[in-house]
Amino acid sequence: MVTHIVLFKLKDGSADSVERTAQVLRDMEGKIDELKSIEVGLDVIHSARSYDIALITKFESLEALEAYQVHPVHKKVIDHMNEVREASVAVDFVS
Repeated sequence: MVTHIVLFKLKDGSADSVERTAQVLRDMEGKIDELKSIEVGLDVIHSARSYDIALITKFESLEALEAYQVHPVHKKVIDHMNEVREASVAVDFVS
C-alpha cells in the first residue's frame, strides 16, 4: 500500500470555509477506483503552526496513486484547492 497525506492551510480559515472544502475532498470517496481509503480531518488545535485540513488516502501501488493524480474527479478537486488554499504540504510513503 501507498499512503498519501496532504495538509492544507486555507486562505479563509473560518469554520464554514474549512467544512465546505473538507466536503469537496470527502466527495471523492467511491468515485475513483484507485482510491482505496480516504480520511479527511479538521484541525482542532488551531495553533500558529497548524494546517486546517488533513487528507489521508491509501492506494495499492505507486501506479494507482499516479492514476488518481490525473483522474477527472481529482482534477476538479485540484481546481478547487488551487482557489482556496494558501499552502499545502504532502508526504507519500509505503505502508
